[in-house]
Amino acid sequence: MLTKDGAQLEWAPFSRRDFLRRASGGFGSLALAGILSELDAAPADPLSPRQGHFPAKADRVIFLYATGGVSHVDTFDHKPHLIRDHGKSITASRWLNKPGQFERYLIRPHWEFRPRGRSGIMVSDLFPRVGSVIDDICVLNAMHCDSDGHDKATLAAHTGSAQVARPSAGAWVSYGLGTVNRNLPSFMVLAPAAPYAGAQTWGCDFLPACHQGTHVIPGNEPLPNLKPGTPGAGLQSLELDLLAKLNRGHLQSRAADQALDARIRSFETAFGMQREAPEAFDLSSESDATLQLYGLTRGATTGFGWQCLVARRLAERGVRFLELIDVGSSGNWDSHGNMADHERLAKAVDQPIAGLLTDLKQRGMLERTLVVWTTEFGRTPFHQKADHPGREHHNLCFTSWMAGGGVKGGWVHGQSDEHGILTGEGAVHTHDLHATMLHLLGLDHEKLTYRYAGRDFRLTDIAGEVVHPIIA
Repeated sequence: MLTKDGAQLEWAPFSRRDFLRRASGGFGSLALAGILSELDAAPADPLSPRQGHFPAKADRVIFLYATGGVSHVDTFDHKPHLIRDHGKSITASRWLNKPGQFERYLIRPHWEFRPRGRSGIMVSDLFPRVGSVIDDICVLNAMHCDSDGHDKATLAAHTGSAQVARPSAGAWVSYGLGTVNRNLPSFMVLAPAAPYAGAQTWGCDFLPACHQGTHVIPGNEPLPNLKPGTPGAGLQSLELDLLAKLNRGHLQSRAADQALDARIRSFETAFGMQREAPEAFDLSSESDATLQLYGLTRGATTGFGWQCLVARRLAERGVRFLELIDVGSSGNWDSHGNMADHERLAKAVDQPIAGLLTDLKQRGMLERTLVVWTTEFGRTPFHQKADHPGREHHNLCFTSWMAGGGVKGGWVHGQSDEHGILTGEGAVHTHDLHATMLHLLGLDHEKLTYRYAGRDFRLTDIAGEVVHPIIA
């Protein structure tokens, strides 16, 4: 670069932070100073472990997601009046995603309910094993959400937004708390297939890319390409050291490039995963009794039991947020035609879920591990035909539950009306569920924000209240 008199000047690229500092001499300097303080306060390592806003009751989350919309009135929401009034007509205010006045017929539960555990909570015969550990579970029988469309409701259950993609709850937790094990991702998703809304459900959107969920597909090679391509560890270490040096030099002239920084950190995490991930996925050291607890045969590498046991092993190794998805966007709990589908699906997850809670408790982990089970919405307690074997989508009332991590066990919070159509006392919106999850992790959902496009975003948007009555 030349001046007017021909003198040679050296050109040095500078970062966005440098540019703001040089430009802050005008009357906007106070505002710019505020922005700069936020930039300077940002952690050099976005995955470094951090304290929450207040002492936490839980250190980690295992989020169990049942794809398709599980019927609350056939599982955890016992409705004697629905049994008594089977076949009677009612006027429904919503049907097939449309508001109006619809004459429909009440359909009784397809399975019997029985009191379970010392608490005597009513659980249907679909979940006898989960019923056996109900004293560790807090049932939320008055859940509701904003959409009865699969894509939107699934997106909302994961990101708090039913309309557009936003960061997943797991990404928010990773962003808020970092990780205690840099050799494994802070957020992992164990799923044979993606649910409705696809990989957006574990995406990070505008958060730094290092907080995105890592998808683990059950099978012989759950995380591909973990084996080094070089013949020896020493040679690979030299190669990676050289790569890191070149990448860091490249980054210095692009100090505000988050995507590049996250990409570099992903290489570092991947190197650590070569050592730690294979051992975490290797179940050969587990006893026969433990495998039996999850309903697994030795050598199995698929199934929800495998997902649950691997989740426990990853939780032991410091993974902050684990999501387990039972099935993808087909062959799931969306039982429009025949509720008998629920029996097959429940059988696949009932013992593994009970085994997970039992195993965590035996190992002293349940107290600091928050386990959440949910689905995108419930199913209608009524139908167009009095003898129809299926149920339609129903977002006005459904059931979720939580266990461990500081919540009351053997407890039912909230209730629906006598037929399970509308929420009554103790209603919990999806935003409330998310706010409570964050609270138990020591995070204030109103303070866990990220500035993007001129606005402070958060998981709970502009809503959400912590459900304090369920906290032990």
